Amino acid sequence: MARTGATPLARAEQFVWLTARVLEQRRFAYHFPSGSLGEEDRSRAADAVEAALAAYGTADGGYGYALEPDLRGPVGQPLHAALALRILDGVGRCHSRRTERLCQYLTEISNDDGALPAVHPSLRGHPAAPWIPVVDDPPSDLLTTGPVVGLLHRNEVWHAWLFRATDFCWSAVETLERTHPYEVMAAVAFLDGAPDRSRAAAAAERLGRLVREQGLAVLEPDRAGAYPLPEGYGPEEYHYAHDYARDPGSLARRWFTDAEMERSLDHLADTQQEDGGWPVRWRAWAPGTALEGRPMVTLDALLTLRAFGRPLA
Repeated sequence: MARTGATPLARAEQFVWLTARVLEQRRFAYHFPSGSLGEEDRSRAADAVEAALAAYGTADGGYGYALEPDLRGPVGQPLHAALALRILDGVGRCHSRRTERLCQYLTEISNDDGALPAVHPSLRGHPAAPWIPVVDDPPSDLLTTGPVVGLLHRNEVWHAWLFRATDFCWSAVETLERTHPYEVMAAVAFLDGAPDRSRAAAAAERLGRLVREQGLAVLEPDRAGAYPLPEGYGPEEYHYAHDYARDPGSLARRWFTDAEMERSLDHLADTQQEDGGWPVRWRAWAPGTALEGRPMVTLDALLTLRAFGRPLA
């Protein structure tokens, strides 16, 4: 039963039921149930998320079918795999046979150094965002490898593929110089799950200095236009403290003062739109991508606000 009233959560719920894919509807029902759930009910809700996610599975063990809306078509892609793992992590289902198959898929598509490309050449011929190039010999990329490796470590999923991929992530993170927000977020995803916590903390401290030096986090949301936008980003594609520190336990939380974090969370809460959803800030390049993306960012916004103790109901 849908909630009544005009609370942020009630408005978001109405938006999700009105616009979201089945997957985001199932995720919402798991994370924000209408009432308390017992262990059995929560397990069934997690089953429902897994079943919805399985519809995006590909025969090679990966995920496709526009799970990540900017990559269309039926072929598996590393970015889809990273999103699938984040969804499974959110419902406590990273220890499944599907994850074992996914690790085998990652092994098969990784480069010689064990890391993942941002886009696998199998995407060629299928629609994709114009800023996502498809090349025959793509380089290894922290953007995809970092989140996958970090989530597998966080869930103590061990696979032979992880050894070289982990080495790649350490090298990539510890040698970053000029960077951009999405690469930083991928680095944070790796560091938050890396088993060597002291090394991760040191790397995160260095990364946080780069973020501040390069103006990659808008610390004064009412002056966002004074901050630089990386090349190729959309006119509203700024990133804030809450984009890097999605929960208080993230190493990225240490980059920001309490006042900076509160301003960021205030801004996040204030950007809920009249229809109950949150906007996408990246460029829309096809009619369906923003429609599919908004429920995803709405869920992310709700989860972040709740993690920091902001009232929703």
